[in-house]
Amino acid sequence: MGRLVDNPMMLLILLLVIVVLFGAPRLPGMARSLGQSLRIFRAEVQEPKRDLPTDSPTRSGTERW
Repeated sequence: MGRLVDNPMMLLILLLVIVVLFGAPRLPGMARSLGQSLRIFRAEVQEPKRDLPTDSPTRSGTERW
């Protein structure tokens, strides 16, 4: 992946191929969908952190049910 960023001409060719394959009118919708998916993913990743109780004592290994 580092080689792609080192050469800007390759990046431009890749962008051109994407535009030709998908068409310019569809690209904004695809970018919008990708952004929405990333927002949902980030929210789901952050959710378990919010669900953890912060003020409850931790369990010790000697406790029995």
